[in-house]
Order: sequence, then structure tokens, then C-alpha cells
Amino acid sequence: MASSLSALQLFFILCAGILPPLVWLWFWLKEDTRRPEPRKLLVLSFFAGALSVLFVVPFQAAAQYIFSPNLVLLLVWATIEEVTKYAVAFLIDFRKKAYDEPIDAMIYLITVALGFAAFENVLFLIKSMVAGGLSVGIMTAGMRFLGASLLHVFSSATLGGIIALAYCKSKRERIVSVLIGIMVASALHTLFNFFIMNESLSDGSGNVLAVFAVLWVGVMCLLLFFEKVKTITCKLS
Repeated sequence: MASSLSALQLFFILCAGILPPLVWLWFWLKEDTRRPEPRKLLVLSFFAGALSVLFVVPFQAAAQYIFSPNLVLLLVWATIEEVTKYAVAFLIDFRKKAYDEPIDAMIYLITVALGFAAFENVLFLIKSMVAGGLSVGIMTAGMRFLGASLLHVFSSATLGGIIALAYCKSKRERIVSVLIGIMVASALHTLFNFFIMNESLSDGSGNVLAVFAVLWVGVMCLLLFFEKVKTITCKLS
């Protein structure tokens, strides 16, 4: 597929796929200026999130053979992605000494999610440009910057926020919070994909923009939630 693309087109794909998530990452890292995370760990989390797409794709392909193309399939796809992003954050970040305050759960999961979004963007852009050329690629890049990349941030940050709320609680409560967070994140991810992919909604750009608008409202609420998480402190027994 990539062999039919010129060097200039490949350069555009890499820039349009990777730079927007990096811009979002810069934006969200500004929420953690008090005790910022180690840069090396953030870089590792970003690239691990990107590589995790290679793990997700075959499982999603297998799910497509098992389930009919309906809401259940979308839920399975979303759950695979959310579980994978959490697993990456757990293996790379949550067991490190740097994970020492509630907001870190949100920061690490957002970083992993944006790495995932970057690689996913590249794959979508390759497909769209092979099929429709540069104009389609530019439109796809814009849509993913405004929608899909933020969706990954929103769903993973929601999971991170639920984990953060249980940061000071017992191990059992923290495990329960992870399970609840994955379910909530998967449900939100599924609903977004359903409304974007539903034929009755995709007929008009106004409908798609309405779905994006709801997502952006959610992101605004997420900013307020960040401030709430920053105030969480563990009481010494």
C-alpha cells in the first residue's frame, strides 16, 4: 500500500499523523506543572502506546470475524483498545516510583493514548490517501485532530481519573476502580464511534460536528476534573 505513495506524501502522513498528538500532549502536560513526570518515562510511554496498535489490530480483526457489524462489535473494539492502553500504562508507568500522586494516572494514560492515536492516525492517513489522494488525506487529518485523537484522550483520561479517585484507597478498591474505569472508558469510546459511523448521522456534516461538539464539551469538563484530582491528598493513618 505504502509503495504507491510518493516520498512527499509519506512525509505529510508522518507529520499529520504524529505532530497533532504531540501538540495535544504538550497541552495536557501543562496540567501537571507542579511535579512533572520524568521526560524519558513520558517518551517511553508515548512510543509504547504507538507500538501497542500492532497488538490491537489483529485482535480487532479477529473480533470482526466473530461479531456482526453492530454496536456489540464497536464495544468489543473499544474495549480492546482501552484495556491495551491501560496495560501499557500499568506495565511501564504505574509500577514506577515516579507514579506518586493521583494526577499521574491521568497524565500517563493520556500520554499512552496519544501515542496510540499517533500510530492509528498514520494508518488511517495511508489508507485514505491511497484511496482518495492528498485532499482526502488533509480532510482525514483534520477530522482525526479534532475528533479521534481527542477521543483517545477523553476515554483514557476518564479511566485515569477514576483510578486517581481511588489512589488513596485499599488495593481492592483500586482494582475495582480500574474495572469500572475500563467499562466507562469503553462505553464512551463506543458511543462516539457509533454516532460517527452511523449512516443516518454521517449523511450531513452538521451531525458529525454536533458529535464533535459534545466531545469538546466533555473535554472542557475534563479540564475541570483535572483541578479536582489535583486536590486529592492521602491522609496519613
